[in-house]
Amino acid sequence: LYSISRTFSVTTDEILKHNPSIEKGVKSGQVLYIPVKDAEQVSALKDSIIFQSQSSISDQSRITSFDESNTFKHIVSLGETVYSIAQMYHTTVEEIYRYNPTAREVIKVGQVLIIPQPKVAEKDESYRYHTIQPKETLYSVARMYSLRPEDIVAANPGLSEETFQIGKTIRIPLPASNESYAYYSDRQTQQVIHKVKKGETLYSIARQYNVSVEEIQRVNSLSSNSLKVDMELIIPIIATPSNKGSQLAEEIKTNLLLRPNKYPVKVDVIKVGLLLPFLDETDKMHFRLQEYYEGLLLAVNKLKDQGVNIELYVFEIGKGNDTKKLKSLLETLEMKSLNLIIGGVTDEQIKILSDFSKSYNIKYVIPFSSKNTEVLNNSNIFQVNSPQSYIYSKASNVFRETFRNDNVVFLKVNGKADKDDFINTLQSDLKQNNIHYRVVTRDNLLEETLLPLLATNKENVIIPTSADASALQQTLEALKKIQQNNTDYTIRLFGYPEWQTYDPRFKTDYHKFGTYIYSSFFVDESDSETKEFISNFRKWYRRDLMNIYPRYAMLGYDTGLFFLTALYRYGLNFEQNIHH
Repeated sequence: LYSISRTFSVTTDEILKHNPSIEKGVKSGQVLYIPVKDAEQVSALKDSIIFQSQSSISDQSRITSFDESNTFKHIVSLGETVYSIAQMYHTTVEEIYRYNPTAREVIKVGQVLIIPQPKVAEKDESYRYHTIQPKETLYSVARMYSLRPEDIVAANPGLSEETFQIGKTIRIPLPASNESYAYYSDRQTQQVIHKVKKGETLYSIARQYNVSVEEIQRVNSLSSNSLKVDMELIIPIIATPSNKGSQLAEEIKTNLLLRPNKYPVKVDVIKVGLLLPFLDETDKMHFRLQEYYEGLLLAVNKLKDQGVNIELYVFEIGKGNDTKKLKSLLETLEMKSLNLIIGGVTDEQIKILSDFSKSYNIKYVIPFSSKNTEVLNNSNIFQVNSPQSYIYSKASNVFRETFRNDNVVFLKVNGKADKDDFINTLQSDLKQNNIHYRVVTRDNLLEETLLPLLATNKENVIIPTSADASALQQTLEALKKIQQNNTDYTIRLFGYPEWQTYDPRFKTDYHKFGTYIYSSFFVDESDSETKEFISNFRKWYRRDLMNIYPRYAMLGYDTGLFFLTALYRYGLNFEQNIHH
């Protein structure tokens, strides 16, 4: 690592900062991000650079000579896509591509992406982002930005000793004025003069003195990031306490903020509020929400039989963007005394309930939405449904490991785009892992079109590119004819969650082809607990469950049983033991 730093005239700390994964060493052939000063340096050292694609030198220099003061690093996690990362940081896909040209082809788990800082004037939330560097602590980051450590913890739900790691990105709250960082009155500062040397940037100078770029800009009235050699800058350094013992004590006290209270705060009576638009008849929403409520009631009844004291408050909150009823409801004393809130369907409803739960420190469960981002802002929120991008990534990984040696054929359904996101994720994953696949367009002669693509020496995995019921039926008919006339072929079918709700007669064909379905919700009708639930539902409500995906009654039952049991066993701070 030292020799690489000498080659590019940067420090080893700078290389570590941009490549957190190499903290324990580098490997032969590994690609590193090097923060060089300009494109000329890239050109001069091009023989030492391993390019990730056939991009031009100018493209590569855009990766390496970015404006560090206005960017930060993000390490790609399992399930993330460029789109989901753009959503997370309130930027655009094109902006991420501009800083990371190779991301247009594929992104990999562990890859480091350069992300532009959000512009204060344009964004809705008062945050910028900071990537944790080697040797940094919560205490040092707070001092760097002249913030209280409590403010950083509050801005990052779930921040703990386990998650405060090198390479992780955290939020840094901006002052309400959106002008600059302000010094807290209990911080003593001193000023030093720094003369700018060739090759230095505001970012590198800020790192050298452990202060923020914004502080240097504020003190020196700089309107841009451009510097000139020999320019003299005033650097506002936070004074280090003369008593090292005092500083150590403050560091220890700060680190305790990352250790949540694990002692249970028990309550005698669990108060739960269910807040949903029960009267919204759009797409028969009211029937689905009614079943959700009925399932939740069965969970409450089961726990009451076990001696748990529960008070359930149920409210109709209005539909769509009309939030007057909801806002009025939240002003009542009843709502402020709740221990758990379940509800909200639209983004507007979820935002209001999130703010309320944060203000009154009430745990809040979002039961349906998988796209809302409030969970990133509020440590009291539990989002039941995983984002689709995470489900797609998990399904793709399992597919890759299960069928890597098989004959994979995508059956393209023209005019249908309902599963494009999943298909794109899967095909990208297969390409990345050098797993061959073929694509054939479904037509009226599907049997004749598909037959030449099948193999006799391995399993054939057929994946329709749409979950459409009619397309599935035609596919099944063609596959049955092929297998009937060609017994040498082993055919498997890979499909979608919605298939669980189609004509029950399809199940025979599913078993015939050993069908695989990815889903975050599955009902095992042979399971004894499932049978008991269906029996109780029929007994209480004198009807069968709706044949929909997911089964809302079961979702309400599972959600209620999970969170109410957690509250009963572990108290109001149950999240520390939620996986036990």
